[in-house]
Amino acid sequence: MEKIDVNGRAYRLPTAPTVVVCVDGCEPDYLAQAVATGHMPWLKRTLAEGTGLIAECVVPTFTNPNNLSIVTGAPPSVHGICGNYLLDTATNTEVMMNDPKWLRAPTILASLAEAGKSLAVITAKDKLRQLLGHKMQGICFSAEKADQVNVDTNGIDEVLNRVGKPLPSVYSAALSEFVFASGVQLMGSMRPDVMYLSTTDYVQHKHAPGTEGANAFNAMMDGYLGKLDAMGCVIALTADHGMNAKVAMDGTPDVIYLQDWFDSAFGVGLARVILPITDPYVVHHGALGSFATVYLPSDIDLADVRAQVAAIPGVELALTRAEAAAKFELPADRIGDLVVVSERFTVIGTSASRHDLSGLDAPLRSHGGVSEQRVPLIVNRKLPGLNMNRRFRNFDAFDLALNYAQ
Repeated sequence: MEKIDVNGRAYRLPTAPTVVVCVDGCEPDYLAQAVATGHMPWLKRTLAEGTGLIAECVVPTFTNPNNLSIVTGAPPSVHGICGNYLLDTATNTEVMMNDPKWLRAPTILASLAEAGKSLAVITAKDKLRQLLGHKMQGICFSAEKADQVNVDTNGIDEVLNRVGKPLPSVYSAALSEFVFASGVQLMGSMRPDVMYLSTTDYVQHKHAPGTEGANAFNAMMDGYLGKLDAMGCVIALTADHGMNAKVAMDGTPDVIYLQDWFDSAFGVGLARVILPITDPYVVHHGALGSFATVYLPSDIDLADVRAQVAAIPGVELALTRAEAAAKFELPADRIGDLVVVSERFTVIGTSASRHDLSGLDAPLRSHGGVSEQRVPLIVNRKLPGLNMNRRFRNFDAFDLALNYAQ
């Protein structure tokens, strides 16, 4: 059987239509609660007849690094995308990591297309589209800008007419539903060899597992996945990260304002705190996550600073650049002198004055730390020959779908 080699891993070419799904923010308990209450009959059957695993995503547990890990089959130390946002040290400016110039490795998607397979990539938010579709021949568009697609840029046109749904709001469950509806429509009309679907975590930021909003979302997803299954697709489902409540006992966000702490402890402007969760869509999380990176002057006693930060209530880990790069498989040149990870129920901000939390209409739920590293890895097939004792990562999704499930 023909194979492709991508970033040191071999993948068989698909013999059946193959769909890899990244469900944004899908803590495994979302699925467990929905299955237990009868909201996901397709998934219940799939877990009995296929394969259901718990895997680990990459840290920081944010959207961009994990989606790019899934489509490259490799950690950020290989592909270079270490957050949604970073400090560009060449220009000393804070920028989004949406531009493919930040990508250091080829994707499985582009390699499959180069091998002659037809590809379709549908993402909820447009921030991922260019990265996922980099050097890939095929269809690639976002639900967010489905009204702007054209053949030259996206490989397809008239998406709204094809799907039969209006353009969804970026802050809605409908954005993710549009991804699934588009996938089902394309599979029925064009039958691509490989499809990658990536949703948004708007629902998961607002609704805990087992709640009405979460179960309704999962029931919707289950229906579309059942349709893809009925079309004969191999389906591999995983997530970019989990999700946890991040609130104090009074229900307010439990925040460590790390830039304020540094300014108070060492002097204003001595340190520069970067929050890699930052992206254009902050209404539902206020740019608060459980991972931060800190740039410090070269003459500071790093060991002393590290010890002081580690002692801040709510901090789980404070690591030097080298320690963080080794532990989390990150590109050392794209993180600060210090990496700070907060505990499960705590988030990290910069300065209190810089975070607008007025858009939060529910207790804060967010992600970014090691406490959001557990994610589902589910395939609607048995996987003969798979070593079930190995460490599974979310970026094993294409390995399982192509090398074991066909």
